[in-house]
Amino acid sequence: MKLLIKNGYVIDPVSKFEGIRDVLIEDACISAIGENIEETAEQIIDAKGFCVVPGFIDLHVHLREPGFEHKETIASGTMAAAAGGFTTICPMPNTQPVMDSADLIDNLKLRIQKDAVVKVIPVGAVTMNQEGLYPADISGMAAHGIGAISEDGKSVMNTKVYKDAMLQAKANHIPVFAHCEDKNLVCGGVLNAGYKAKEFGVNGITSAVEDTITIRDILLADEVGADLHLCHCSTKMSVKLIEFAKQNGIKVTAEVCPHHFALSEDDIKAPDGNYKMNPPLRSREDMEAIRDGIKNGIIDVIATDHAPHAEDEKRQSLEKAPFGIVGLETAFSLSVTELVRTNLITPMQLIAMLSSTPARILGIDQGEGRRGTLAAGAASDITIVSMDKQYTIQKNRFFSMGKNTPFDGREVYGTVEVTIVNGKVVYQRT
Repeated sequence: MKLLIKNGYVIDPVSKFEGIRDVLIEDACISAIGENIEETAEQIIDAKGFCVVPGFIDLHVHLREPGFEHKETIASGTMAAAAGGFTTICPMPNTQPVMDSADLIDNLKLRIQKDAVVKVIPVGAVTMNQEGLYPADISGMAAHGIGAISEDGKSVMNTKVYKDAMLQAKANHIPVFAHCEDKNLVCGGVLNAGYKAKEFGVNGITSAVEDTITIRDILLADEVGADLHLCHCSTKMSVKLIEFAKQNGIKVTAEVCPHHFALSEDDIKAPDGNYKMNPPLRSREDMEAIRDGIKNGIIDVIATDHAPHAEDEKRQSLEKAPFGIVGLETAFSLSVTELVRTNLITPMQLIAMLSSTPARILGIDQGEGRRGTLAAGAASDITIVSMDKQYTIQKNRFFSMGKNTPFDGREVYGTVEVTIVNGKVVYQRT
């Protein structure tokens, strides 16, 4: 099947090209990009006034299936991804059962094949059952299609076990996605260790909880030679440590979530579980450091850490409510509003952080069907967006089963108009 996108403003971060072009798609690949393509196609999309960009790639989501389908399913989570412009997503392994073996990955892939509307690359656990005692079957999972390993939701506190797992990841040419949290320092914390925690009478989470593991993981990855990707960075010191690592030739990349550059603890108006995430909303100084890290290229990727929960779970007290907020359907608009419209970064830089850079980290940026670019021969995974349209975030319109967001009612700029996966329209804004 041929699909022709006409008159769109193409932004391709790989070739650094931006300008008005037509894009011709034939089934799963882009066949041509040019001016005034005259070709008979079964479907034509007029993208005049919109940007045509590589499909977004989210390195960090929670689909909850199997085991927690009351929070999210593969069907609902991937539909939320499509509505957010994401054409490839990477679900974390902290399901029930934990994704720690080749057989479980195969079973998950069958579920994905049946229900997913976007491409899904599973992430395998670092240790068996995420208990931190023994490395998981990393080689077996790598052979069966995982894109990375992660202990997301916790850190591997035994450094020797973590080193052994890193060595296996390196041998299998997959990155390590690191959740940096020293559980021995958490001490029941639920918000940042600042004035809001004191105001609400709850324990705080210090920056050292993140920073001590960040520096450990950087040093360990340097010794092993593993590809380390730091998840949901939130502190001023984390940005400094990432910059240090890159200046010293250590193979480290880093992601930040929109809630950490769009909000600080100053924005928490009430002891509402929708403001509870891990890592927590930090100080304004930390938030500004994250924004500077994005501006200066220290932070590589924007990821969502999409973490849906049932509404009754989030309505509990701060101490009892689970950590996490949803993010797939708000990430693009928050990024446009907070980063592009404030002139912190350009549209080209934003699209790179959402597409070409995560594709490179996953190793899916090469060869026929490569992702993260609009070049001929690349996968026909494409997102059509507006950088200028304004709208109000409404959680009740989310495709995600999770409505847990502090951004409900917020006025933002930037809309996802069409999402295309393998040449097929999987989402169209109405």
